[in-house]
Amino acid sequence: MRRPYIAGNWKMNLTPSEGAAYAASLAEAVAKEKPSCRIMIAPSFVSIPAVLEAVKGSDIIVAAQNMADHLAGAYTGEVSGQMLLDLGVKTVILGHSERRQYYGETDEIINSKVLLALSLGMDVVLCVGETLEERKSGNLENVLKRQLEVGLKDVKPEQMEKITIAYEPVWAIGTGETATPEDADAAHKFIRSTVAAIYSSSIAENLVIQYGGSVKAGNVKALMAKENVDGALVGGASLSLEQFLPIITYDK
Repeated sequence: MRRPYIAGNWKMNLTPSEGAAYAASLAEAVAKEKPSCRIMIAPSFVSIPAVLEAVKGSDIIVAAQNMADHLAGAYTGEVSGQMLLDLGVKTVILGHSERRQYYGETDEIINSKVLLALSLGMDVVLCVGETLEERKSGNLENVLKRQLEVGLKDVKPEQMEKITIAYEPVWAIGTGETATPEDADAAHKFIRSTVAAIYSSSIAENLVIQYGGSVKAGNVKALMAKENVDGALVGGASLSLEQFLPIITYDK
């Protein structure tokens, strides 16, 4: 049975003091409401220490939004997995569409990051998804297949338990547009079948697949009701308790 997994990607929002205050209130609400899902929040690098302190003792996972594809060295402006681990961060989001779109991260670069994170014992949320042009041209499945095959290249079967896939249709991120629950479920089903072809049906069945793309309180229940939707990667609606709490307590 796949346990639901809901994550909040704060992107470049909330200062360390703002993030810590919000995280503390979130931890308090989680202790009171006791959601059934796993909960993760991903602050900016500079906010991670304060947020970790704010949620200490709770079950909230604090993740990084990205990491370098090198352990150390002359890579100005980068943050390594070892640095994250030293802080106490054991989960990282890789391959987010904004990293692909704005910073030129290729499937190959993302794969090198995935392999490095796994070699350090970290958990990975690997993002995949198509642009509107790719969807309209009928290339949805080709894009997802390529991103999965290259992104997971050389990942061993036993390492797949450390991997969560986040499907994020690029056209639905921050636009207010959302894939219908049926659209999301169909894409997730294809992802699961692709992983089954690469690895095995049992690995595919155990794989947690999140949906990301303008998830909010008003649509989370319908999305989570679908067979292949196991969670959500939430952007803007994860930035306040008023919006995020109804999402993580969707089944109450």
